[in-house]
Amino acid sequence: MGLGNPGAKFKATRHNVGAQVVETLAKRHAVLLRGPRGIPAICGEARVELKGGTRRLALALPQTFMNDSGIAVAALVSRYGLEDLHRLVIVHDELDLPAGEVRVKLAGGLAGHNGLKSIKAHLHDDGFVRVRVGIGKPPAPSQGINHVLSRPSKAESALLEIAVGTAADAVEAVLEAGPEAAMNRFNARS
Repeated sequence: MGLGNPGAKFKATRHNVGAQVVETLAKRHAVLLRGPRGIPAICGEARVELKGGTRRLALALPQTFMNDSGIAVAALVSRYGLEDLHRLVIVHDELDLPAGEVRVKLAGGLAGHNGLKSIKAHLHDDGFVRVRVGIGKPPAPSQGINHVLSRPSKAESALLEIAVGTAADAVEAVLEAGPEAAMNRFNARS
């Protein structure tokens, strides 16, 4: 699941890097994302060849606003019959990481991210995997909303473009070897 806000107005904002990662994965694996009836999301599936064999990969973009991401995520978890939340990967922007850094996290705190709060509220659990894409902190805490909803500078855009590819690699690593192996691989990077 790649978190973001729907619509062209938000497409290139910092808050939508999670959606950009899922779009990148969809291109890599030739997945057509479209809306299933009754679920506020677009999604698609692929069979991915990995070292351990073929794996099924479902990709989704909630079509709710970020703060209501849990509505779409809960509906998709139910649709796919996902019982083990360690198999649910949420890709999202992260203010607590410098722009361009990527980290993998299993469960734990939500760092004030309203999209993650909504998901936890709807799933009644925070045991899902997160691929966190750093967007850096705003100059002042009071500028947080403006920071996430604005477009990055040219220099930040270059960093985030690389990070989107790295985050897509991290999702594939979770699929191939599990969250712990992905954390060991991606969290050790500088």
